[in-house]
Amino acid sequence: MKYSGWPDPGELVVGKIDEIEDFGVFVDLEEYRDKRGLIHISEVASGWIKNVRDHVREGQIVVCKVLDVDESHEQIDLSLKDVNDHQRSDKIQEWKNEQKADNWMALALGEDVDDESYTAVANELIGAQGSLYEGFKQAAIHGEAALEETDLSDDEIESLVETARENVSVPYVNVTGYVDLENASPSGVDGIRKALSAAEGNGEVPEEVDLEVSYVGAPEYRIKVKAPNYKTAESQLEESARRAVAAIEDQGGMGEYHRERRTDDE
Repeated sequence: MKYSGWPDPGELVVGKIDEIEDFGVFVDLEEYRDKRGLIHISEVASGWIKNVRDHVREGQIVVCKVLDVDESHEQIDLSLKDVNDHQRSDKIQEWKNEQKADNWMALALGEDVDDESYTAVANELIGAQGSLYEGFKQAAIHGEAALEETDLSDDEIESLVETARENVSVPYVNVTGYVDLENASPSGVDGIRKALSAAEGNGEVPEEVDLEVSYVGAPEYRIKVKAPNYKTAESQLEESARRAVAAIEDQGGMGEYHRERRTDDE
């Protein structure tokens, strides 16, 4: 997908070097339809430049900073030297991600989808999640809920979610904690079972979260959580322990949550 408008001053853009002259370098912008920019020789690299070709070559993919845009003269001034290594790496990764998402759009909507339909769906994804790639990523993690605020049809959402879950590699994190459960009351083992069921969520754990509770050694139980990010994982871990402690106390027992294991090795 290429944008039909113009980049903004200060924006980082990906381009392919098309032509090299003594006074500068012409660059085709990869993210914008029919847009070309110029890197003046003074913006190619810091210091005095004897030969531009010592620094760039035709066909090279570069990340540039937009210095100025003159729409009336269809002129875009770019800088290569104002982009540091970190910015370059992040922008290239972002561009590659959007290329992946562009391919996923074709899978979800069909290779013969017309430009108008493609753009309409793409705009909904970008409006909801900020980019095509992030739209697919969130759809892979949260399913239909990630797109429920859009104006997409049920069939479009279903197709996007299915494509996302088949193609997006979602980064997950794992966290572990422990809860001690003791119950000397008449409810005994049955009370412990109820506390463990509560820890497991009673079917109310979010779809994107995997939560497992296992026995370590009396009175300790391990809670393992797999989630898309640390904030969610930590929150679900603490909530699981809170449910277990509340449940065992309701049964007349005692519970305590802790992050480090206390029993001997299994």
